[in-house]
Amino acid sequence: MKDRLMPISRALGQLSNAVLWLAGIGLVTMTAIVAYQVFMRFVINASPAWTEAGSIMIMTWFIFLGAAVGVRENFHMGFDVLLYVLPPSAKPWLRAISDLCVFAFAFGMVFFGGELVIRYWSTRIPVLGLPTAFTYFPIVISGFLMCLFSLERLLLRAAGEPVDDLPTDPTITEA
Repeated sequence: MKDRLMPISRALGQLSNAVLWLAGIGLVTMTAIVAYQVFMRFVINASPAWTEAGSIMIMTWFIFLGAAVGVRENFHMGFDVLLYVLPPSAKPWLRAISDLCVFAFAFGMVFFGGELVIRYWSTRIPVLGLPTAFTYFPIVISGFLMCLFSLERLLLRAAGEPVDDLPTDPTITEA
């Protein structure tokens, strides 16, 4: 089982890095748009209408994509008090329960986010001209990625890999 999981895990690691880069590009783009809006408003005295809606949409994308990477790298929020009180043999079980909860939550994001995308596909964001559903796509995509990443952790743990003790990717920790 390990032989099959390791190439998949490497591919998911590369996917995670690509998603992190997209989130970073989104952050830089949003910052540039806000700087442009401030310049136009206070220097030129003519603020473009699209900048606020555009920056909020981009912010939604990079936050949700970054959250998915956080699940892969185990940077998401957790409640670790029990890990310090219980014996070390309970740690993998508690981590597995945590991963199952993350998977269930992420599945809910995919399902209910998908309903939002379908419901709001026909409405438009006036200043951008895009379907309102574009605001909800990051929920679905991030939920799908979180499902993949939490399932990867569960399968690696079941195969006996030291998932909780693996070093994180230097791209993530250096940022």
